[in-house]
Amino acid sequence: MTAPAPTLPKHSPGADTTSGTPPAAPAPTRARPRLRALDGLRLVAALMVAAYHYGGRDGEIAQAWGSSPADQFPTASEWFAYGCLGVQIFFVISGFVICMSGWGRPLRSFFASRASRLLPAYWAAIVLVTAVFALPVVTYAAVSPSDALVNLTMLQQPLGADRVLGVCWTLWAELRFYALFALCVVMPGATRARVVLFCAGWTLAAALAEAANEPLLDLVLMPEYAPFFIGGIGIYLLHRDRRDVTAWGIVGVSWLIGQHYAVDRLWHAPNPDFFSYRSSSVIIAIVTAGFAAVLLIALGYLHRADWRWLTVAGALTYPFYLVHEHLGWVTVAALHRKLGLPSYATFALTIAAMLLLAWLLHRLVEQRLTPLIRTALTRIR
Repeated sequence: MTAPAPTLPKHSPGADTTSGTPPAAPAPTRARPRLRALDGLRLVAALMVAAYHYGGRDGEIAQAWGSSPADQFPTASEWFAYGCLGVQIFFVISGFVICMSGWGRPLRSFFASRASRLLPAYWAAIVLVTAVFALPVVTYAAVSPSDALVNLTMLQQPLGADRVLGVCWTLWAELRFYALFALCVVMPGATRARVVLFCAGWTLAAALAEAANEPLLDLVLMPEYAPFFIGGIGIYLLHRDRRDVTAWGIVGVSWLIGQHYAVDRLWHAPNPDFFSYRSSSVIIAIVTAGFAAVLLIALGYLHRADWRWLTVAGALTYPFYLVHEHLGWVTVAALHRKLGLPSYATFALTIAAMLLLAWLLHRLVEQRLTPLIRTALTRIR
């Protein structure tokens, strides 16, 4: 979800993909086409999460609707409940794109790329949501001024501060992944052998952390989410060389472990006290579809999905993801309870409003600040 614009790698067709030694003089290559299908998949994952937040759970959104989403969407709500798996798809995409963007890039450039991509829209979303929730007509409580300021660092969760954005827990997972990848791969220099070792080591360490039940190890190694990031990295290795048997093994093991965690965390026996019931078979199918979609894109089977509007879709995904949940509550309450619009019309108009807001954030904030931050950080010595 927070990955940079995906492009095909700029490496020589004759590059050595089996050893840690790059070719001495790679042949020049022409600019490769953009993986626009990956942009589209990112938006699909974001819309899945939005469907979950608007119609697949209880909590504050039920207050916005005036009743449980299960009452608003008697049939669709049970399917909206699976939308939370869009996060796992995001993590697979992130593993793919972060490996691609970190390959051959020095640490300073990698850091500048990540910071300039994440921070502008994030800061704008923090300010916007805090300001809206402070309005007297909004019934949702804003966090304290101190906690709002801490949220600007993206470190509110480990510091124990209240979160301005409910979705920021996924950014905390992304930050830990970036740190691990930067320390183990980018800093020493990305090679196939080093990336394979990183994937194998993290997979084993995450399994040991799960067995040890040690909070610090869980915090650093993220056993629940590691297989999705690692699976995306393995898919990038296949993007470079589809004959790489080791990479196929990385993807396969990551999928097996990933579906286990998804079922373990999201499935429960039918229980009237829970908002929804999720079938383990459907959870596995969605996780499998996410891995398969990224893999098909990486291997070039969806190259025909090269429409230019998908680039715009990809650009809107991150700001949309940041603002859609909390500002969606306010929009749903205004459209449904105050204006009396039907549930499905409210749902569609809320999605449209959040996409419009995301476009404004992209044009007015990201396009202006991202290059400035990247240039400033790249020049720091």
